[in-house]
Amino acid sequence: MSFTKEKKEKIKRYILEKVDNSQNDIAKRTAEAFGISLNTVYRYIRELEAKKIIKKRDSNNKKYELIKETHTYVYDRRETPDLQEDVIYDLCIKEYIEKLPLNVQKIWQYSFMEMMNNAIDHSESDIILIRVIQDYMNTMILIADQGVGIFRKIRDYYSFPTLDDAVGELFKGKLTTDTQKHSGEGIFFTSRVLDTFAAFSDGKIFTHDKYNEILQDADEVESLSKQKDSRGTIILMSLSNYSKKILREVFDMFSDVDGGFTKTHVPIKNIFDTYPVSRSQAKRLCNRFEKFKEVELDFADVEEIGQGFAHEIFVVFQRNHADIKIVPVNTNLEVEKMINHVKNTEENN
Repeated sequence: MSFTKEKKEKIKRYILEKVDNSQNDIAKRTAEAFGISLNTVYRYIRELEAKKIIKKRDSNNKKYELIKETHTYVYDRRETPDLQEDVIYDLCIKEYIEKLPLNVQKIWQYSFMEMMNNAIDHSESDIILIRVIQDYMNTMILIADQGVGIFRKIRDYYSFPTLDDAVGELFKGKLTTDTQKHSGEGIFFTSRVLDTFAAFSDGKIFTHDKYNEILQDADEVESLSKQKDSRGTIILMSLSNYSKKILREVFDMFSDVDGGFTKTHVPIKNIFDTYPVSRSQAKRLCNRFEKFKEVELDFADVEEIGQGFAHEIFVVFQRNHADIKIVPVNTNLEVEKMINHVKNTEENN
C-alpha cells in the first residue's frame, strides 16, 4: 500500500508526538490509530532513527526518545560592554528558529529579546549565559546571569516585605524597576505566550505552570547553574516547534479596543502556599490593581478562601475602586459560596 506524502508525514508526526510524551507501545498505538501493520510502523521508526530524530531509550526497542542538540554561549560584559539583544538573537538564536513556522519565529523573537534585554539592563551581571536545547518537536532556551537576582531587585526597589511578595507581583504585569526605559510588560506576556516559562532566583520560582511540571526541566536548570555562581537568575522558556499560538492574539487577550494593556490575570494558587484567609493577604494581592481596568482572579485548584480575604477584595477594595472590574474565574462551590456570602452581607447592611 502506497501512502500520500501528507499521510506519511501525519504518521511520522503522530509517532514523534507519542515519543515526546514518553508513551509506551508506540508502534501498537500508531498501527491502531492509522489502521496499518506493525511492520509499516517499524519502517517509519527506522527512518526516524536513521535521520537522527529519535533513538532507542532501552534495548527492547519499545521506548524511544527525541534526540536533543545543545548549544551554549557565554557573554562577558567586561569584554563586550555594549551588548544588544537583537544582535545576540541573530548570532545565537536565529539559526535554530528560522526554519520553524512564522508564528513560532515571531514568538521566539519577542520572548528572547525581552528576556535578554532584562538580563542586560537589570541583572547587573558581568556574565550572561545562553543555552539552546532543541529536538524535532520542541525548542528550549535558557538565559542565566550572575547578578542581583530578579526577585531581590524587585523586592528592594518596591520595599516589599519578602521575596514571595515580589514573585506575586510579577503575575500582575506592569512591574519594572526602571520606569523610564521599561513598561513592565515583558515577563507578563512572555510567560503567557510560551508553552513553559519559569524564572529561578534565590530559591524561588515564578511560573504559571504547575511546579511539579516545571521541576521536570530542573536538570537543565541545575546543569546551567553549575556554570555560574549561586547568585543571579535563570530564565527557562520552551515552545513547541509546531505551536499554533499567535503572539498578537495573546496581546489582545489583555488589551482594550485601543490596544492598551488594561486587563490582567492572577493565578491565586501560584501566589499563596496555603489557602488564603486573611485581610492582609488580600491587601497585598490587591496591590497595584488600580493600574488595570479589569482583574481576573483565577481560583483554579484553590479549595477554599477565608471570609476576611474575600470581604477585603470583593467588598472593601471593590467599594473603593468601583471603576475596576474584579472577575473571579474557575471557582469551586466553596469559593463561590464565600464570595457570594460577603457580597450579600454588604448588600444587606
